Amino acid sequence: MKLYVTRHGQTDFNKQDRILGTTDIDINETGLQQANELAEKVAGLNVDIMIVSPMKRTQTTAHIVAEKTGLPIITEPRLREWDYGEYETLPRFTEGFEESKINFAMRMGKTGESVLQLAHRIYSALDDIIENYSNKNVLIVCHGGVCRIINTYFNDIDKEDFPVWLVNNCEILEYNVQEDNNENRR
Repeated sequence: MKLYVTRHGQTDFNKQDRILGTTDIDINETGLQQANELAEKVAGLNVDIMIVSPMKRTQTTAHIVAEKTGLPIITEPRLREWDYGEYETLPRFTEGFEESKINFAMRMGKTGESVLQLAHRIYSALDDIIENYSNKNVLIVCHGGVCRIINTYFNDIDKEDFPVWLVNNCEILEYNVQEDNNENRR
């Protein structure tokens, strides 16, 4: 099984370097172009199904891909973006935001999700996707924070790299899923 993971097309918040978690906004003109380019790339891959966050920015991105590829879309609520709490909508370089990403057991922005809560949500979704679609190649359309956690599911990442690890809008990451997933995820 191959698991392809991508981040939605650009939003105005992304362009403005604002923190975007639970605010449900759509992609902008650049994001629409990126989604169309993503569709062309996905058409060249052996993908069977898309599993998508319920948020507008991911749904729009996935529907553009589906229009060009004919791939079915399954919405998975657990793939929604990280709840950044009081950091939501602030500039990305707000004091304490990056550092909060390594305080694994503390809620982000006092009222959001901790890294541990986010990882639990995303890991359980991945476990289910791998179990239920083990005979298919899957494209997950999600968010930057979710992509970061998905990367930790398959790869070790230290506390220095974790807060700065980033996937670009509509960039495709590829993971080969082994049958003995729980023992060796790489």
